[in-house]
Parts: sequence; C-alpha cells; structure tokens
Amino acid sequence: MTDEPSVVLKHSGYRAVIEADRFVPGAYELVVDGTPQSHVNLEDPQQLFFEYIQRMGNVIDLIGEPGEPITAVHLGAGGMTLPRYIAVTRPGSRQQVIELEKELVELVRGALPLPRGADIRVRYGEAREVVGKLPSGLVGTADLVVVDIFSGARTPAHVTSKEFYGEAARLLSPTGVMLVNIADGPPLRFARSQAATLAQVLPHTAVLAEAQVLKGRRFGNLVLVGSPAPLPTQWLPRLMAAGPHPALAVFDEEFEEFARGGLVVTDATATPSPPPARSIFQVKPGR
Repeated sequence: MTDEPSVVLKHSGYRAVIEADRFVPGAYELVVDGTPQSHVNLEDPQQLFFEYIQRMGNVIDLIGEPGEPITAVHLGAGGMTLPRYIAVTRPGSRQQVIELEKELVELVRGALPLPRGADIRVRYGEAREVVGKLPSGLVGTADLVVVDIFSGARTPAHVTSKEFYGEAARLLSPTGVMLVNIADGPPLRFARSQAATLAQVLPHTAVLAEAQVLKGRRFGNLVLVGSPAPLPTQWLPRLMAAGPHPALAVFDEEFEEFARGGLVVTDATATPSPPPARSIFQVKPGR
C-alpha cells in the first residue's frame, strides 16, 4: 500500500500515481501504468529533468525574443511540466492544455499546484476532436504546439497520421513551431515514418535526440520540430550546445536522409508507437 496521491484513469483504466523524487527535494514524478511520464520540480519549475523535455525547452527558449509571452497549445497534459516552464520563463503567456483524462488533471492540480498567476486553461476531450472545436481566434495564432500524447508507454495510432498533424498545424502562426515527442528503438521505423509524415504537413523540419537513440542503437525519445517558416540557421549550434549531451540535431538534408524510407502515415494505415521493453522506462512495483 502507498499514501502517494493516485487515481485510476477513466478512459484507459491505468493507475496514475505521483511519487516524490527521492533525490531532489520539492520534486515529483508522475507515473502512469508503471511508466514515468512527467517530472515536476515545485521549487524550481525551470528545472526540466527528462532529456526530451529539456530539448523541447531549449527550442521553446529560441522562439521569438527571450522571455516574451507566447501563445501555446499543449496536446496531452501529463504533469504540465512545459506549461509550468513557459509560465515562469515567459510570464503573460496564454496556454491551452488538451487532455482526455480529467482525473489525471485533477490529480496533478491537487498534488502539484500550478505556478501562481499562470494563464493555463485546460480543455477535456480527445485531442483531435478538441483541436477541431477550438475558438477560431486560436487558429493561425499559436507560437507553439506541443504534441506529447501517450496512453501508458505508447502513442495512440489516431494521433500519428498526416491528417492529425494537418489539423494540429492549423493552429500555428506563420512562424509557429510544432514539437512532437515520440519514442522508438532500433531500427527506428516508427520515428522515420513520423518524420516523413510531419514533413508532408510542415515544410521545415528537424529532429533532436540523444546520439545513441538517433543512430538507432537504443530505445528512447526523439523530438520532431516542424514549422511553416524556415528554422533559423543559428538554432543548430545553440541547440547542440544546450544539450543534454551527447546530442544530435538533424536539419535540412540530414533530416531528409533520416526520413527517407519512412512511410507517410494516414488515418487508414496508422498504428500505435512500438512498446518499450518494460525494463526501459517502467519502475519496479512497490517503489
């Protein structure tokens, strides 16, 4: 038994639990179905613990002018790590979070309160349906769209297709940026297909990951970056320097090479992301 805050999620049936970080005072981890999904430091929301979240944060820091407010839409709530980060690093930002599992948001909000003054609105429902019903004033205005949708350890099939990315991309401003978190392992078939699919929707793309993951040597997270506008050339050295290390940032011709051979995914052909071995992400029972 445990006295850690937890709830059984209505739609997936998975158990979500918030566990204290044994090594970082004031920090907590959201674990869903045994899979760590978010890390939140209440004492310092600017601290991003997971590698892929750090890479997303590095890109967010490069959007517009440093510290200026942005409009952001997050598909998938988790522990709301990035909304917290944006609220603190870019005060005055307008943020929308879309999440299917209402119980998850209530658990997180109760145990891990959002920063005071944060303008973060949560809309409940399936991501594709809610995106299609967002106010018209949001369409074409988002500086940032984050796609980080997982059911347990896997991305559901219906949010991996060209049609889905097209719906989400409608929210972007002419210079907006979409960030997509995917998880895959050797030989990276899913990651390459997602890269090829995103490139069908957004003409300027990149992929960021730990070097061994991007080289297809181990399972891990990759961050896809897409935009209607050219990604600034100065981003590459800055992203490489920002880490976490060892890192690879693949743009332009190298991205095309990475995506080559990846099958463009449609609603008719979409499948969930591959499951990791339970030993990779999942925590031991009774932790």
